[in-house]
Amino acid sequence: MSEGSRGSSLAFGQVVIGPPGSGKTSYCHAMRDFLGRLGRSVAVVNLDPANEALPCPCALDIGELVTLPDVMASLGLGPNGGLLYCMEYLEANADWLRDRLQQLRGHYFLFDCPGQVELYTHHEALKNVFAQLAKWNFRLAAVHLVDSHYCTDPGKFISVLCTSLSTMLHVELPHVNVLSKMDLIEQYGKLAFNLDYYTEVLDLSYLVDHLASDPFFRNFRRLNEKLVEVIEDYSLVSFVPLNIQDKQSMRQVMQAVDKANGYSFGDQELRSLEVLMSAAVGADFHFSSTLAVQEKYVQSQDKAVEEEVMDL
Repeated sequence: MSEGSRGSSLAFGQVVIGPPGSGKTSYCHAMRDFLGRLGRSVAVVNLDPANEALPCPCALDIGELVTLPDVMASLGLGPNGGLLYCMEYLEANADWLRDRLQQLRGHYFLFDCPGQVELYTHHEALKNVFAQLAKWNFRLAAVHLVDSHYCTDPGKFISVLCTSLSTMLHVELPHVNVLSKMDLIEQYGKLAFNLDYYTEVLDLSYLVDHLASDPFFRNFRRLNEKLVEVIEDYSLVSFVPLNIQDKQSMRQVMQAVDKANGYSFGDQELRSLEVLMSAAVGADFHFSSTLAVQEKYVQSQDKAVEEEVMDL
């Protein structure tokens, strides 16, 4: 039996990636609950060997195969080197992963991945694991979480755009970039532009101009111009805003991911006209979701101004 035919039916899912602290584990369990209420059988797979304090039990845990503390203790490696070794060990033991996933056929999969950035920008092990999953008839989309507080700092946001672009090119999966923790964005400071400027990644020259107002970054204007030119030339990076406490926000992310991995074009669920139309016309729903978050953000800013005026 060939590798591609070991699983006779397609399996759909998400590989949830992003830097440490971006909310990957929280997203996985919130999305599991959300999809479960829609009638999907969801299995969360923990692929992070450093994630020992899981908030909820997982259907499959890489800790059964290898753990980061054991690798560090036995090989004398640090956290970064140990995590890279763990991913290479997982790649070398793909049969273990295949056999365990085979027991979960019929589920929709959420793969909770490690947060080490180099795993998604230039290291090959996890990329090869994803490619192996594709051979086993898994149809996956990468959900790249980025903390929304980076929007309040132009320099950090440009870095996030570069990292997101590099990740998209390296991982080679259908990709959905998500700005997480949108419910907390008003706590991080005032945005220089409307939220849709950041989610749609509009003309970045305005961001470079804003960045140049800082005397330190003014010396690096030419570098920043070239960086944003690369991002704009590829024209790949955009974001979906996410607040895991808001059902509508979760629905918008679900729709984006379902289109990316092909789930929305299958017959697993009864499709409404609205879902079919959103799949046909593109990312129209991004605007409505961004607009809703923007309104909440503006309201919070207006309330803060009113309180300052009253204090005066």
